[in-house]
Amino acid sequence: MKSVLITFDQAYYEKIIRLLDHLDCRGFTHMERVQGRGSKTGEPHYGTHAWPAMCSAIITVVDDEKVSPLLEKLHEMDMRTEQLGLRAFVWNIEQSI
Repeated sequence: MKSVLITFDQAYYEKIIRLLDHLDCRGFTHMERVQGRGSKTGEPHYGTHAWPAMCSAIITVVDDEKVSPLLEKLHEMDMRTEQLGLRAFVWNIEQSI
């Protein structure tokens, strides 16, 4: 199993939920308001007067075979609207209860 952390502009929320449903990635945790800035491009998401945009994050644990399709669809989404900002990171899950 793998853990996938998806960080994204709030505008992506509904699309990401639909994608998780489509790929049968049922369980997730949504963090509505997170702040950050990309390492290469894009504007900061600080929720301030100067940088009003905000990010969200979703973490999900999925079977290994679901990781590639999920990352491919997220990448396609990001390429369509790069300035919004969307990133995904994958970790191995050693144990769960």
